[in-house]
Amino acid sequence: MSESEPALLQGPSRGDRGEPASGPAAEPAGGWPTSSVEQTAQPQPAREPVAQRARREPATVYVAGFWRRLVAAAIDIAIVIPAALLITVIASRISGVHMPPNLHLVDIDMWIDLVLATDPALVMGLVLFGAIGLVYLLLFQVVVGRTLGMRALGIKIIDVYGDRPSPGRCVARCAGYLAGVATLFLGFLWMGFDSEKRGLQDWIAGTYVIRA
Repeated sequence: MSESEPALLQGPSRGDRGEPASGPAAEPAGGWPTSSVEQTAQPQPAREPVAQRARREPATVYVAGFWRRLVAAAIDIAIVIPAALLITVIASRISGVHMPPNLHLVDIDMWIDLVLATDPALVMGLVLFGAIGLVYLLLFQVVVGRTLGMRALGIKIIDVYGDRPSPGRCVARCAGYLAGVATLFLGFLWMGFDSEKRGLQDWIAGTYVIRA
């Protein structure tokens, strides 16, 4: 037997102890062979080590400050205004509703009179501006988790689990924008005083704005 083969567990033969051998080589006087069962030690298969699931360590994130978010919002507004103006002009020509021809941007008294009189052209313009802005915010937050202004400033939106917000959270976040406007923008100004830099829309939707 070579050294590389496993050794079998065998005791001393019966012939060595003065007893008749019962192995396959021994035959009785009648000449009939006797059967014997050789018991060999079968090696047990080694168990594969169970791989332990690696724990995901919590990532360290840094929330975006008030001024960074303010600049991102200004970029978003600069993107929305031209598109909203174009759509408003087209809708005004189709519907035949126009603003007063003698209206000036710096005429505060005229603007106040239009607001108090709920001028149809002004109401249509405000509704279109708000709708286009909300569609812009909802679309980019659902698809990529941040707006173009946020991308330019290197920030993004996450939920409380650190993942991209779900469509339901994005809808709740857009509702939070309306709530922030309804509070005379106090919901947005709260970001400057909150320890987690979360505005009213973040608290409603359960989201954070962090540095990407």
